[in-house]
Amino acid sequence: MPDLRLGVIFGGRSGEHEVSIVSAQSVMAATAGRFQVVPIGVTKSGAWLTPDETARQLERSADKYHAALESPEAPGLLDRPETLAVLREIDVAFPMIHGTFGEDGTLQGLLELAQVPYVGAGVAASAMGMDKALMKRLFRDAGLEVAEHLVVRAKRYHDERDAVRDAVESSIGYPAFVKPANGGSSVGITKVRSREDLGPALCLAFRYDRKALVERAVVGREVWCSVLGNDEPQASPVGEVRYTREFYDYEAKYLDEGTELIVPAGVPEETARRVADDALRGYRALDCAGMGRMDFFVTEDGRVVIDEINTVPGFTAKSMYPKAWAAAGLSYPDLVARLVELALERHKERFGG
Repeated sequence: MPDLRLGVIFGGRSGEHEVSIVSAQSVMAATAGRFQVVPIGVTKSGAWLTPDETARQLERSADKYHAALESPEAPGLLDRPETLAVLREIDVAFPMIHGTFGEDGTLQGLLELAQVPYVGAGVAASAMGMDKALMKRLFRDAGLEVAEHLVVRAKRYHDERDAVRDAVESSIGYPAFVKPANGGSSVGITKVRSREDLGPALCLAFRYDRKALVERAVVGREVWCSVLGNDEPQASPVGEVRYTREFYDYEAKYLDEGTELIVPAGVPEETARRVADDALRGYRALDCAGMGRMDFFVTEDGRVVIDEINTVPGFTAKSMYPKAWAAAGLSYPDLVARLVELALERHKERFGG
């Protein structure tokens, strides 16, 4: 499909802005010979850049490879009609904005209204996949095991701090993890061991969302499974992440050279099959499409506990999602091409043409 115009949308207003840039650069580099790549950057302030502006930003020196996209102009898409017009000129969009205002159904809703085919989950699945509280409820309803957790809203915590602390200690206990309900890349997550740790951890989480999860810590191996497809999704080989830090935080994911991504995972074959089966059940429970990376814990006694789904997972060639498919024999460029095909199939099913 050398004439197909692929709009790669990346950057965005979330705490995963820089990670998104790296993912998008990998996608564009791998597909430049297969598609006409149209880069569309979104700054941290929310300004949408034209393809020419985006390309100039990406040409900055190597020491600014991870630098945020910048623009002196007013934020927002409606203030940049020239960028809005670009959406009419592309054949397929590849959303690479991780986190809020991109992975949460907002960007998908815009593309639906514009009737632009796009890679990945639809509006509802994206929104549910970003909100960990709603996601875990759907997983539990599908019969999947999730960690015990408590949802805490910012207003309640500020009004009833002692009551919230008591509720956490009676139902969850320590150690626990506090995380924003909406977010990714472990941004805003804290491991808490005592009542004294809880308050600062919740305040940090509330910087990213009005709703936080306090989740019982699960001790076990951390594994993942990449899922690919629309109505008949397929599961990849199961991978395992090993790290030297206390938990798999932002530094362990992106900065620590001691972190290892191992495919296949070092778990029994029967356990790997259960993980893959649960990955497909979780994917279908959210009515996902295109792609999703399903993350799990495998405990010492063999329990498989689903943690979350990433509907726009990290997408460098070394990232978990593509790495699992590479182990199955699907190369990075072929994976991107398959995702584009799935986007077109889903769009045709919904809008015809």
